[in-house]
Amino acid sequence: MTTEIYASVDLGGTNLRAALGTADGTLLYEDSQPTLSYEGPDGVLDRIAGLVEKVCRHQGASVAAVGIAVPGLVDLKKGQTLFMPNFPGKWRNVPVRDVLAPRLRCPIYLLNDVRTATLGELVYGHGRTANTMAFFAVGTGIGGGVVVDGKLRLGPWGAAGELGHQILLPDGPRCGCGNRGCLETLAAAPAIVGEGVRLLLSGLAPKLHEIVGGEPSRVTPVTMAAAAEAGEQTVREAIQRAAIWLGIAAVNVAVTLHPDLIVLGGGVAMMGELLREPVAATVRDRIGMLPPNSVDVRLSLLADRAGILGGLALAAQGGSLG
Repeated sequence: MTTEIYASVDLGGTNLRAALGTADGTLLYEDSQPTLSYEGPDGVLDRIAGLVEKVCRHQGASVAAVGIAVPGLVDLKKGQTLFMPNFPGKWRNVPVRDVLAPRLRCPIYLLNDVRTATLGELVYGHGRTANTMAFFAVGTGIGGGVVVDGKLRLGPWGAAGELGHQILLPDGPRCGCGNRGCLETLAAAPAIVGEGVRLLLSGLAPKLHEIVGGEPSRVTPVTMAAAAEAGEQTVREAIQRAAIWLGIAAVNVAVTLHPDLIVLGGGVAMMGELLREPVAATVRDRIGMLPPNSVDVRLSLLADRAGILGGLALAAQGGSLG
């Protein structure tokens, strides 16, 4: 019996990735190239098709379906993008499926990128043993996804699970969504790095200063984590403050859904226990209405592979998520 091969595409603002794999999560080959989003939908879709064709040629394979992780809202039934805030032209009502399916000669399925990562964690990661799960993807922004009774829940527009846009400070910083005080403004990478730069320029982070050579532009969550691990208490406290906000948001989700599991993914989660432990402690301390140990907090089992594996699951499941 021949094992079917599927393609996964992770469409990012800077780069796009394509991978081939099987339904059990085995990745066979992967490649990437610049997105060049300024070329508009026609140019980007041509590059996606070309990259999928390239990985297929490398493996000498054809694919049964393609799952595409899209950084925005999509019409799941029509296979169209509805709104992509960080792409020129916003990609309103772009018929991705109708453009790509004839060229690639297989079904095409679209899903929001963070919901795709949540699906990856559900099918191939910690979600395999969880009944109800919340996934926080912490990076330049904060996205999320929710799993209830073992199923990814999307809502009518595929937008359910925007956990990063919980309002935690009504008069807080302005968010990219137009609101104020969203979790994203308090705990995403720009907020953490902004505090790191302030500490650097104030002379309050000599170890961080040493690590980045005094260059504020080199302050990242990674360099801040290195400084904290080296004993820089001010930097550790900055990370912990962001983690506490994240923990409070997790508590809000917990008292709404009572998930078995909260998973932290995305680039900032690469800080590891520096981030996870204070999030978990905040959940234990503030959950109140629920048994404190009934909600587990873990780092993603898939790390930066959640999105590409989620696309694989999307393709293998034929776009069926309910």
